[in-house]
Amino acid sequence: MTLQMNRKPFITAAITGAGDTQDKSRLVPRSPEEIADAAIDAARAGAAVVHCHVRDPETGAPCRDRALFREVTDRIRSSEVDMVLNLTAGTGGDLTLGDVESPIELDAANTDMAGATERMAHIRDCLPEICTLDCGSMNFSDGNYVMTNTTEMLRAMGRMMTELGVKPEIEAFDTGHLWFAKQLVKDGVLADPALVQLCMGIPWGAPGDMNTFMAMVNNVPAGWTWSAFSLGRDEMPYVAAAALAGGNVRVGLEDNLYLERGVMATNAQLVEKAVNILSNMGASLMGPQEVRDQLGLVKRDMPVPA
Repeated sequence: MTLQMNRKPFITAAITGAGDTQDKSRLVPRSPEEIADAAIDAARAGAAVVHCHVRDPETGAPCRDRALFREVTDRIRSSEVDMVLNLTAGTGGDLTLGDVESPIELDAANTDMAGATERMAHIRDCLPEICTLDCGSMNFSDGNYVMTNTTEMLRAMGRMMTELGVKPEIEAFDTGHLWFAKQLVKDGVLADPALVQLCMGIPWGAPGDMNTFMAMVNNVPAGWTWSAFSLGRDEMPYVAAAALAGGNVRVGLEDNLYLERGVMATNAQLVEKAVNILSNMGASLMGPQEVRDQLGLVKRDMPVPA
């Protein structure tokens, strides 16, 4: 494939994530106010899209409390800074098996399995412009945890997103996830053209090497909009790689905690660094309204009525 650089990409800032990063950096936002403020700062720094999870404000543990999502949404929409809101719909698919001899005896403390309607409840409440759809199951790092998204669950959630008018961002962690995403579009569950996030270097999905990355890129149908990211020290190299391969980019504390070796970052600092990389490559950035125009999104300015 001949590379065709995207000379006007957009940046997504992944603000806090659901990983166990809350005790690794004091800069990982926990409360709805901190998450919203970090999103606003990232947008001021150049991010057109902000991707938000919520956390227990006391412990920092990931959660799916509808009231917390609502507060984050209301704070962002009440700000004077424009951005496209992207909320996760990945929570509620966390399966942690028991030990290798008793796998069916689930680790209840680390298992959170919910039905499609419950997993989509906060999306229905908040009506973000975009929400994520993790398009498959996978062994997620080591241990007995499985990110669980069956085909029927994905079909049900995808239909709900389409009916609500919320654009799904297909999160593809491996080539099979892209394969199924194309089937969802073929079956009319998701609209064509689709939006895809290529999630690279996450054990044990698609490794972050360039051969695998280009295999993923080459499996994105023509006309679809896509972004890509990788983790840790590979986050910034993937800013350049994604743009060079024709896509958009994602950075943020969900994926990487460091500005440089030994220096903890804020989301805004990571966005600023990505902006500099893209600028030095000769690219200019899409703003939030340009992203809406490209993806067919409708801006929702004010908080959703209770």
